[in-house]
Amino acid sequence: MIDEALWQEFHEVVNMTSRELSDWLRTRDADEDTEAVPDQAGTPTGQQVLHVLGKRRGDLTDDDERVMRKVVDRVRAQRREDLEPVAGQTAWRHRLMSIGHDPLKPV
Repeated sequence: MIDEALWQEFHEVVNMTSRELSDWLRTRDADEDTEAVPDQAGTPTGQQVLHVLGKRRGDLTDDDERVMRKVVDRVRAQRREDLEPVAGQTAWRHRLMSIGHDPLKPV
């Protein structure tokens, strides 16, 4: 079972709802010629985050735990510890949003 600290920290850094993340991943993959199948849109990590968001804590696997740690580490490396809303370059924001963290959204 995933420990409480990781569960809490993951849900702190992933500040987008599963609906917001799903919509974002589909939007990012859509272009004028093609649109990804909704269940396959976005980055592999973004899809994994979406998968984790759809689970209860007791149902998480070791793979889910690795994804959670990876996302927490990535967001913390690119953000201040307090996660206060902050504007940055568009590409930077979009990369973070693709793993469930919108830097402009209040915690």
